[in-house]
Amino acid sequence: MADLSRLGHGPFLVIGRAGMDLYADPPGTRTEEATRFSASLGGSSANIAVALTRQGCRAALMTCVSDDAVGRFCLNQLDHYGIDRAHVRRVGGEARNSLAVVETRLENCQSVIYRNGAADFEMTVADVEAVDYAAFSALITTGTVLAAEPSRGAAFRAFDLARAAGLPLIFDIDYRPYSWPSAQVASQVCSRAAALCDVIVGNDVEFGFMAGDYARGLDCARDLARTTAQIVVYKRGENGAVTLTASSEFASGIYATEALKPTGAGDSFLGAFVAGLSRGLPLPDCVRRGSAAAAMVVARVGCAPAMPTEAELAAFLATHPGPSF
Repeated sequence: MADLSRLGHGPFLVIGRAGMDLYADPPGTRTEEATRFSASLGGSSANIAVALTRQGCRAALMTCVSDDAVGRFCLNQLDHYGIDRAHVRRVGGEARNSLAVVETRLENCQSVIYRNGAADFEMTVADVEAVDYAAFSALITTGTVLAAEPSRGAAFRAFDLARAAGLPLIFDIDYRPYSWPSAQVASQVCSRAAALCDVIVGNDVEFGFMAGDYARGLDCARDLARTTAQIVVYKRGENGAVTLTASSEFASGIYATEALKPTGAGDSFLGAFVAGLSRGLPLPDCVRRGSAAAAMVVARVGCAPAMPTEAELAAFLATHPGPSF
């Protein structure tokens, strides 16, 4: 197992997609009735990198973007948030960046994702072998990276190289069915990835699909904590989370909030949670910080621009009662 104390010793390397999010504007507008949209950086991995930098950490993104205006938008946004993009490669041809058309609505929120010929799936073994892993404190990836080749093989090669350099591996399961050929393939591949990782975060549905039985999701999380992972966070939506290690297990609740939308919570949770780990905070405090950050993001417009800063998160924690069950 990797030494988790390394998390505080350098920047994080995040693998996965950066995309453009288009939000129907003003908030509350249905997409089919919208006449204008606001644009922001999106994509789970890019959002996680933003969440980390907003919490005072350094982060680099490794991915591919399309060599067009949308790809350049993503590059400009990465620069805006202070994310190192030395390992972001532009790809031409028919590859296109991920695009999400989303609503700022809590009820019946529509999210239309365009992932045909996704540029981020063009990441290759050569891309990941060009990285000096010793310069980073940990490798973070999401399940979306593993949904297609050549990105899948490249990600597993990155796992091997990161592990050889002593980096902890952090995995956000992030199961998006529309990216995979089948649930069975997704279950097999994500289970393989989870068995290699030190920190695993996912929700009850994601652990359930890996287990092959949604009723056995928590059992799957417990098995991972008992055998290969050092920390597993099993999220249960409004019912909070169960956090597991080889020697302990505890439940935690959520922070009440006036939510505007359901999107962005998972990325924000992971960023604030990992930032807490990097500071050596007790595990319950890290989970609390992740839960608070998630509550803040769903109460704001957008995903990347909604990620709280260190100061904002501290103020929230100081003025809100402990999370409820």
